[in-house]
Amino acid sequence: MKAVVVEQYATIDQVELKDIPPPSMEPGQLRIRVEAAGIGFVDGLKIEGRYQTKDPLPFIPGTEFAGVVTEAPGTPGGFEPGMRVMGMTRSGALAEEIVVSPAALHPLPDGVAAEVAASFRANYLTALYALNARAMLVSGEQLLVLGAAGGTGIAAVQIGKLLGARVIAAASTPQKRAFARAHGADSDIDYTQTGWRDTLKELTNGHGADVIYDPVGGEISVQAFRSIAWRGRHLVVGFAAGAIPALPFNLPLLKGGALLGVDLAQIPVREPELQKRLMSQLTDWLAEGQLKPAVGRVFALDDFREAFRTMQTRGALGKMVVRIAR
Repeated sequence: MKAVVVEQYATIDQVELKDIPPPSMEPGQLRIRVEAAGIGFVDGLKIEGRYQTKDPLPFIPGTEFAGVVTEAPGTPGGFEPGMRVMGMTRSGALAEEIVVSPAALHPLPDGVAAEVAASFRANYLTALYALNARAMLVSGEQLLVLGAAGGTGIAAVQIGKLLGARVIAAASTPQKRAFARAHGADSDIDYTQTGWRDTLKELTNGHGADVIYDPVGGEISVQAFRSIAWRGRHLVVGFAAGAIPALPFNLPLLKGGALLGVDLAQIPVREPELQKRLMSQLTDWLAEGQLKPAVGRVFALDDFREAFRTMQTRGALGKMVVRIAR
C-alpha cells in the first residue's frame, strides 16, 4: 500500500510517500480502507519531533480519517465490512489502509462526504468539549475566538453559535475574518491592530468576553485575558503562534477569571462517557445538517507536502484534507 512514512524527525520536505506492506491485524481490531485524512497542526509538530510526545520511528503521520471497514473479524464494536466510519488514532491515517480498535471509530451518518468526516472529529470535539464541558458556555454569552479561521477556531465559531453565544471572531486578515463571518460569527476583530482591545470593548458594550477560545498562544493570549469579563473563562487549546505565554497571576484575581486547559488526548482516557455523549451530539447535528464542517482545501495523496505547507503557513482557511481513495 502507499503511505506517508516518517523515518526521521524532519521537515515535511524530507518525508516521502512509499510503498509498504499493509499493517497486520490483532484480535479485536478492524481494517479500514482510508478515503480521506485530515491534516492538523499537531501532525506537523509530530513529523518534526516537536510535539510533547514523540511517535517511535518510523511512523505514518495522520490522526484523523474517514473510510470504509474492509475487515472486521467477529464484528468488534458492532462494526461490519462495508460500513462507512470516521476515526481518530495516534498515527497512521496518511495511508491507503489503517488498522484500529473499535474505540477509535464512529459510524458516519448517511450523506456525509469522506472529506467532511476527515476534518470533523478532532476540531469539533475539541470545541464542544471546551465550550460546553469546560467553560459551560450558556446562551447569550459573549464568546471571543482567537485564530478564528483555522481548523479548530472555525469549529469553535460554529459550535458557539449552536450553543447560543454571540461570537466575535479574531483573525489577522480580511479574508480570514470574512471566512469566519460566513460560518456564523456575529462580529470580527483584527487582532494585529494596536487598538483591538478597544474594539472588543465596544463590541461587548464594555462587558468583555465571557469565554475566550484560544488555540493561538503568545502575547495575544495575555492581551485577551486582560479583556475578559468578570468571572470569564479563558480556554487554553494550543499554541499555534509558537510561544507559550506567561500569565501574571494578578490578572485572574482582578478579573475573577479562570484559566481552563483543553487537551483532546485526555478525554477518552479520563472522561470516556462524556466523550461518547459529546460525539453523539456532534453526529446528531451533522446528520440533521445543523453543523456543516468547514473543509479547507483538499489535496491528492501525492500532494501531501503541499497540504502540510499550507497548514503550517497559517494561511489555511478551515482544515486541510488529503484525499486518499474513492
